[in-house]
Amino acid sequence: MDFSFTDDQNSIRDLVKQVLRDIVTDESLKALAKEGRWFHERAWRQLAESEMLGLAIPEDHGGAGMGITELCLLLQQVGRTVAPIPAIETLVSSALPLAEFGTAEQKDRFLGGIAQGRTILTAALVDTGSRNPLNPSAVAEPNGADWRLRGRFSNVAYADRAERILVPARSDSGSIVVCLVDPKAEGVRLGEQRGTNGQPLWLLELQSAPVAAADVLGGAEHGEQVLRYLVDRTDLAICAVEYGIAEQALFMTATYSGERKQFRVPIGTFQGVTQRVGDAYIDVQAMRSSMWQACWRLDEGLDAAKELAVAKFFASEAGARVVAAAQHVHGGMGFDRDYPLYRYFMTSKHLEFLLGGTSESLARLGELISA
Repeated sequence: MDFSFTDDQNSIRDLVKQVLRDIVTDESLKALAKEGRWFHERAWRQLAESEMLGLAIPEDHGGAGMGITELCLLLQQVGRTVAPIPAIETLVSSALPLAEFGTAEQKDRFLGGIAQGRTILTAALVDTGSRNPLNPSAVAEPNGADWRLRGRFSNVAYADRAERILVPARSDSGSIVVCLVDPKAEGVRLGEQRGTNGQPLWLLELQSAPVAAADVLGGAEHGEQVLRYLVDRTDLAICAVEYGIAEQALFMTATYSGERKQFRVPIGTFQGVTQRVGDAYIDVQAMRSSMWQACWRLDEGLDAAKELAVAKFFASEAGARVVAAAQHVHGGMGFDRDYPLYRYFMTSKHLEFLLGGTSESLARLGELISA
């Protein structure tokens, strides 16, 4: 059995790596922070020009018609550069369910713009009334053929830039609907929040917000399936970015420990440092294997619930150990904001608990095994 990537996949990884490495530099991120901005628009625009934003978008809507594997190769490089772009929110949480369940009109309206970098969509999955993203507490009330939504969601990224926000809600009949909510519509209110890594986030409050029938994804009869599809792929995307973060943090740590000298020898020759870096290497490999296993099963259309729980466990648990080890080995340099490592630590912490951390992942895996 051959587990290696195809030539096309290797070319995608190398191209994304080159684009992000050349544009998302330490200097460019410091400049964004100085200007009080987050979104790296130049990187997003260059990925669009390189035709990388449409990797998993169907060809008849301006994309390449590939799958989640190619997207995870992109997301890995997003993690390695901690690029502040809406790759998870737009390319995974929004474009994938739209391509799979959207009507022809919905696809025409959004997918081409996403592939060209003109359209940003995002998803609201952190319901303040429910810890389970698959069981929303938000309420969808029928309004003729249309709907009105009531609910509250936290940590919604890029809501201020999004044309639509994918919002799950439960109807009176108990069915789930996933709606494309206009953030500028009547009854929609955005409140500013801030992520662990400094990222601007938004508190989304819906007070009888109107949603047209044309803005329901998959219809009420398929809402539960749409939401499962969305959450599973978002979980995987988080794991892919976390893997990229840990991989780069380990590389930085190995390089630093080989160059930093104490008692006239590199600190990497000390047994304690070698053991710490070695353990981090094992953790990165566990993150890599579990993430690609879950990715393969999703790409093949197989059930991946257990594999996703395992991958999310390692992304949260092992990812936290890797960035902690990186900071420990770097000493004071690891906490210096003039040195880029702190971004990896903070971004990893931000993603660690998104859609459930270590405890939630283990609980989910236990339920699946015992079922």
